[in-house]
Amino acid sequence: MERVLNAPALLARLRMRQIVLLLAIEERGTLRAAAAALNMTQSAASKMLHELEQAIGQPLFERVGRGLALTAAGDCVMGYFRGMRGTVSSLARELEELRLGSAGKLFIGSIMAASPGPLTDALLRLKQTYPLLAVEISTGTSDLLIGRLNEGRLDVVIGRMLTRPPRDYVFRPIGDEALSVIAAVDHPLAGRARVSFEALREYPWILQPQGSPMRDVIEQEFRSHDAATPPGLIESASILTTTNLAMKSTMLGVIPESVASRYAAHGLLAILPYQIRHALTAFGSIVPRDRPLSAPARHFVELLHEAGAAA
Repeated sequence: MERVLNAPALLARLRMRQIVLLLAIEERGTLRAAAAALNMTQSAASKMLHELEQAIGQPLFERVGRGLALTAAGDCVMGYFRGMRGTVSSLARELEELRLGSAGKLFIGSIMAASPGPLTDALLRLKQTYPLLAVEISTGTSDLLIGRLNEGRLDVVIGRMLTRPPRDYVFRPIGDEALSVIAAVDHPLAGRARVSFEALREYPWILQPQGSPMRDVIEQEFRSHDAATPPGLIESASILTTTNLAMKSTMLGVIPESVASRYAAHGLLAILPYQIRHALTAFGSIVPRDRPLSAPARHFVELLHEAGAAA
């Protein structure tokens, strides 16, 4: 008769040291290297891995050359254990804050589109309730920010769901993000009533790195015109770098309309009259499904959505 795993039985069999070993094997690639990293003998590590596989009921690795590769069961298990590592990292950080007598610290990751509106409004209201709370904000693309969230370096991300299955997260949409093609105020295309795609292709571009949502949209735009991505690109995830390069050259960039309009209002950049055919998916709050949030983090998420609804 096959053994049917249930949560209490599995929890009774698993040991934290086994999970640490599994993460080390994935990171190091071999059992020998993982054992050395954990100051264990290879035989002790092999025995521990065997006990873990017995607890799971399936082999987790298969030998490939001199290394080990995850089986389908191993890949499934690792998906949950990676999340556990982020949860423990977050717990350790919060406990250290409490030990030092701090009011705590909130780590937020945000795409640029949320900064002028929902993020700013939510933070100002949050500080009214938690005036001593320290807040650290990281900006970047959604894929990079979700990576930091998985590692436990961020508590909340404001971005788009892109990388891992949605079941790992709670995603609540806030709003859409329009994009603008920007250029220097004295650019040859600035001031025109209409700019064609063919005219845009005559100039060099600054785009976000591959894998980012904005880059994907622009690549779709070029493909829809049967055109290749421009050669000689400058790639940067920094909005500041993009705007500075555009202001001082004939380069074209693509940034959120909410940011571009502020530059244009102050006469620093021109927004070219070109409508990008494809749109970005909605952005929103992203938190790990199985990682508890602190009270300030929960309050911040609620304020964030209130600010988004009022916009």
